[in-house]
Amino acid sequence: MDRPDPAHPLAASTAPFSLLLPVYAGDDPGFLRLAFESSVQEQALRPSEAVIVQDGPVPEALVAELERLEAESPIPVRMVRLPENLGLTAALNRGLEACSQPVVARMDADDVSRPERFARQWALIEAGYELVGTGMAEFDSDPSRPSGLRVPPVGAERIREHARTHNPFNHPTMMYRVAALDRVGRYEPFGRMEDYWLGVRLIDSGARVENLAEPLVAYRVGAGAFARRGGWAEARTEWRLQRELLRMGFVNRGQYLRNVVMKGAYRLLPAGLKRVLFRRLIGGGLPGDRSPRSERG
Repeated sequence: MDRPDPAHPLAASTAPFSLLLPVYAGDDPGFLRLAFESSVQEQALRPSEAVIVQDGPVPEALVAELERLEAESPIPVRMVRLPENLGLTAALNRGLEACSQPVVARMDADDVSRPERFARQWALIEAGYELVGTGMAEFDSDPSRPSGLRVPPVGAERIREHARTHNPFNHPTMMYRVAALDRVGRYEPFGRMEDYWLGVRLIDSGARVENLAEPLVAYRVGAGAFARRGGWAEARTEWRLQRELLRMGFVNRGQYLRNVVMKGAYRLLPAGLKRVLFRRLIGGGLPGDRSPRSERG
């Protein structure tokens, strides 16, 4: 790990990991700038490079912002420009191919990383963990005013048990060893659940996984976030995932039947009701809420 120059006390140290950040036409240039700067300039421990995947054509304002970030970044930036929009799964896999470091940290183009995020995760990666996630603080427009928390399960046993019913990792917070992903085939297409499917396969492969409960990423909740989790297409993806979990022996038949009924029904609920149920039963409650439900994640 590089150490700060003593002549520049505010200079951050760096570690051998890549920042992987996909961008597509719908992203906001201002949100992208905040996401990038919070994950590079403002980090106590910086990545040694950033890999930005432009997933298909983007508006001129976003092109200009990408060029500005590339020119002004304090670390090297590798730009991967895909001629067509291939979707998140393909974009992440193409980005992984461009990453030169053995460890990769995920970031979305509209979220915000806390300054201590990578230092906290890197300590666990150095201790031998292969995937480390963190909690998230949801916000609507101001990252400093969270509207909810997503507290993940902590500890291998709790993570595995949680994964039988819900995604145990917050995808935008992941830091992982590429070698662990190589063992399971990296990202595979699975609707909007490619991250859940990746996490289950990593757990099932014996990878050492962990979560930090603290909200080290601020997650922007757009107006359509919960609507996108619903509908018949999402329900069918959920049922397909449950069949795969049963086939691989990750859940038993009783758990499978329960998940098919409960999670399928959740996907078909109105967006507003899904948001309420998610925060009460899954997301972890509001800041300062240390109820047993919040502790379970």
